[in-house]
Amino acid sequence: MKIAVIGAGAMGSIYGCHLSLHHEVYMVDTSSSVVEHIKQQGIRLEEDGTEHIYCPRAALPQEDLGTMDLVLLFVKSLYSKAALSSNKGLIGPDTYVMTLQNGSGHEDILEEFVSKDHIIIGTTEDNGAVLSTGCVKRGGVGNTNIGMLTEDKVGFLPRLKEAFESCGFHVRIHENIQQLIWDKLFTNVSLSAVTAILQVDMGYISSNDHAFSMTKQLIREAAAVARGLGLTADEDEIIEKVRKTSQMSPNGRTSIRSDLQNGRKTEADHISGSVVRVARRLGIPVPTHEFVVEMIHAMEERSQG
Repeated sequence: MKIAVIGAGAMGSIYGCHLSLHHEVYMVDTSSSVVEHIKQQGIRLEEDGTEHIYCPRAALPQEDLGTMDLVLLFVKSLYSKAALSSNKGLIGPDTYVMTLQNGSGHEDILEEFVSKDHIIIGTTEDNGAVLSTGCVKRGGVGNTNIGMLTEDKVGFLPRLKEAFESCGFHVRIHENIQQLIWDKLFTNVSLSAVTAILQVDMGYISSNDHAFSMTKQLIREAAAVARGLGLTADEDEIIEKVRKTSQMSPNGRTSIRSDLQNGRKTEADHISGSVVRVARRLGIPVPTHEFVVEMIHAMEERSQG
């Protein structure tokens, strides 16, 4: 399979490295220093207590690589449109585009570049961190959950599953992938959002009555929207799950909190913002989520001076 991984960050590198074991893989990144490093030295991946060097190909956007069988998008969601725009040459009539990014609603952007029956969405339970240029630590291994927006009439998903599992990934195909995406989204739009605004560790949320009250309100609003989409959303179960997540990772730092702390733009528009967009379409009030989105953007712009 000929695969382009757009975004050579932690997750892009983990997938690109392993897929390069049995496939023709191109790491596409806007950083010339990252691309040159991969070309010259490969990617050093720390996993299972050992180090391995992988040597996928690397390229800058707009290089003539021809069309791909699969484009795997691993940039932060706020850069998705720009990344696909600058890499249109990778996408032909038979190319599938796949996203495992945080949040939901990514298909709205992908549909601008590829037909709905060639979009694959999902989540990954793997995690990792960039240690230095060309060096990534794989922190955990889990399932890669995937599904499509339409019926998979040509059986592409089973072929993708076989291709990924030959490289060590655990792939699960879901008939209702949106349910899985929203199950993960509930934690991001509540626990993560509140830690970002308060700039606190995850443990603070369940230990402070006011913080947890805000978290529960966000869950209730998001659950109402999910049910409006025809998905299952038990508020009590979600609240208890989020409480346990907070208690089990008291010193955990969410990515959206770290982004704000370090003066970076966040993925709020594809996390809390995705709830707001769907709610408006369905006519469901979500005032707390609207406040959260505005608050986070105000904090981003404060950091920019």
